[in-house]
Parts: sequence; C-alpha cells; structure tokens
Amino acid sequence: MTLAIFDLDNTLLAGDSDHAWGEFLVEEGMVDAEDYKQANDRFYQEYLNGELDIFHYQRFILQPLSRHNMEELEAWREDFMRKKVAPMMLDKAAKLLAEHREQGHTLMIITATNRFITEPIAHKLGVEHLIATEPELVNGRFTGEVAGTPSFQEGKVERLNDWLAGNGESLAGAWFYSDSRNDVPLLEKVENPVAVDPDPTLEEIARERGWPVMSLRD
Repeated sequence: MTLAIFDLDNTLLAGDSDHAWGEFLVEEGMVDAEDYKQANDRFYQEYLNGELDIFHYQRFILQPLSRHNMEELEAWREDFMRKKVAPMMLDKAAKLLAEHREQGHTLMIITATNRFITEPIAHKLGVEHLIATEPELVNGRFTGEVAGTPSFQEGKVERLNDWLAGNGESLAGAWFYSDSRNDVPLLEKVENPVAVDPDPTLEEIARERGWPVMSLRD
C-alpha cells in the first residue's frame, strides 16, 4: 500500500472548514454572534501563527454540538455543506486525487478539524480513509469534549502511526500534501512531502529543504 495523504483545510479546500463552520453558526443565528465570531477569528489567527491550544479550541467548537440532538445537527451540516463547503471545492484538487487513484495509491485525509464536520467532505471528495479529531459521543450526543488525541501537529503523527499499526501498513513511498506550518512534523516523516499553497513559514521551510511547492488554486 502506498499512501497519498492530504491535509484538508486550505489544501484540498480553498478555505478552512472549521473556521467556516463557526461563521455558519453565526450567520444562521445559532450562537451569540458577536462573542462567537470574535473568538472564532482569534482561534483561527492563533492556528495560522502556530500558537493554537488545540484542546481549548476544540472545546469551543464542540460546545454548540453538545446542545442539540444529532438529527438537528445533521440538518445544519447539510446546509453547511451546500452554503460553505461547496464553494471551497477545487477542480485541481479533484484532479490530483484522481491522479493518485490511477496510480493505485490509497487515499487518506488527515485533519485537525473534527469528524462531524469533515466526514461528509471526505465522502464528497471520494476519499475513503479519514483521520480527524474525534468528538466525544455519549448515548448518541456530543459531550463537547475531545475523545483521544486530536490530529494536530505531532498528534497527526501519533494518530497516523496508530492507524498504520492497526492496518499492518507503513509509510514506505508515502506522500503528504499540506499548506500549514503546523504539519511540518508529518511532512518530515514521509518520502514525498509537498507544500500546497503554503503559508509563509512552510514555504520557507519547503524551499530550504527542497520540498516541491505547488498550487491547487485557479
């Protein structure tokens, strides 16, 4: 098995689905608009700066989920996919995924964004394997807490290693595509790291190390 691994937000998507979910909740009047928007924007800037406390952020994102039943949340998510995610889809990303499929590679998305948000996006992209931050579920309802290790920074390496061990696979020949400085720990682990529309820090690292730099934006 040769893995072709992809970050999701700002890599396969022309935007950040986690931040967009917060915007969606504000726009639909599901949260207190002013306070939530300020916090959402602050967390996103901390992420871009490589300073994000992932557990603090995930509790912020997951708390609204804990106040509603699954049927209601899934209806919101359908609207979110249509209003926010569909405009982020990239033709060049679909083409890149298709090229790896044609080579017989196993496709995987690994993302810090939680599974509730990202699972339908991975399905839409035709990617079977998804490692995402797992929201805790008790009796069919979200608790607002994270289950296990968030797939963020070194956590992506840990979660991927667990998946490899559980499936008897390795990173031999693997690819990893990402836009973010936060993904350097995993980019360093694969034979084929690729910086995709990288942030300034990752672009500098990629240039220094001779990693390919590409764009999926039109």
